[in-house]
Amino acid sequence: MTLTETLLLIPVIAIVGIILGILFKGIDRILAARMQARVGPPLIQPWLDVKKLLMKENIVPKNAVKWLFNLMPIAALAASITLLFYIPLFGFPALLEGQGDLILVLYLLTIPSLALVLGGFASGSVYAAIGAQREMVTMLGYEFPLAIIVVGIAWLLSNINPVWKAFSLAVISANPVWGLVGPVGFLGLAILFIVLLAVMPAELSKIPFDSAEAETEISGGVLAEYSGRNLALFYLADAVKTIAMSALVVAIFLPWNISALVQIDASAAILANALFFILKLFIVMFVGSTFVRVSIPRLRITQIVKVYWGYATMAAAFGLLLIAVDFLAVIP
Repeated sequence: MTLTETLLLIPVIAIVGIILGILFKGIDRILAARMQARVGPPLIQPWLDVKKLLMKENIVPKNAVKWLFNLMPIAALAASITLLFYIPLFGFPALLEGQGDLILVLYLLTIPSLALVLGGFASGSVYAAIGAQREMVTMLGYEFPLAIIVVGIAWLLSNINPVWKAFSLAVISANPVWGLVGPVGFLGLAILFIVLLAVMPAELSKIPFDSAEAETEISGGVLAEYSGRNLALFYLADAVKTIAMSALVVAIFLPWNISALVQIDASAAILANALFFILKLFIVMFVGSTFVRVSIPRLRITQIVKVYWGYATMAAAFGLLLIAVDFLAVIP
C-alpha cells in the first residue's frame, strides 16, 4: 500500500470506527434494557447524546489545570482511533502493521485510561481525584493477566515457527492459535480467551469494574467536572475503544474469514467477510460487556483488585502452563 493510499484510508477508518462504535453503543443499551425487562432508549440515542453534548457549554472548573483538563479528552479519542490502524478490520490486514504491533496496541490501550486519570486530577475536584486513584488501581489490576495472555500467545507462535513475528497481529490472525495445539493446549487457550473477555469490561470501564466512575458514590468520579465538548470526546473515545478492544479479541482468538469456509466469488467474499467480522464484534461485545454489566453489580475497588490479581492472574497462568505442557508433550 502506498503512502497516499494509507493517508486516504486513515480518516475513513476513523469515521467508520466512530460510527460503528456509536451504533454498538445503541445496540448495547437496547439489549441491556431488554435483559432488565425495560423498554430502553432508541437505537439513535447515543447519536442524540453526542449531538446534545457538542451543543452545550464546555465548562472548565476554576481550580483546574485548564490546558491539561482540555487536552485529555482529545488524547483519549486520538489514542482510541489510532488503535484501529494497527488491528485487522473487516477481513483486511491492519492499515499499519509491523513486527511488534501487539505490544504497541497494549500501550495504546492504556492511553485513554491514563487520559481519564490525568483529566480527573487536572479538574481539581475531590470526587474526580478519588475516581482517578481508582482508575489507576484498576489498570494495575487487569494489566497483569492481560500481559500473561499476550506472552502466552507469542510464546506459542514463536515455538511453533521461530521465523514468525510472534508479536505481530498479522501473523496471529493469519495463523489461528486453536489449530496449533493439542487437547490440553486447547483447554489452555480457552482459559486465556475467557480471561481476556473478563479483562474487557475493566479495560472499557464498564460495570462491574467502573468504580472510577461510580455515579452513586463519587458523582461520576473522573468525569464529574467534564461537560459539553470535552465530555462528548470522552464518550466517543469510549465508543471507539470498545470497537478496538473487541477487534483485538477477534484478531487473537477469532480471526477466521467466512470466505475461507464457503466457496464464493471474490467481490462477494469482501462483503461477506466484512459482515462476518461485524457479527463477531457484536458477539464479543455482548459477551464481554453487555451480559457482564447486566448480570453483575458494581464491585468495590478492593474486590476488583482481588478479581484480577487473584483469580484472573492465576487462571491466565494456569492456561499458559497448559499450553506449555501441551507443547512440551509433543517434543520427541
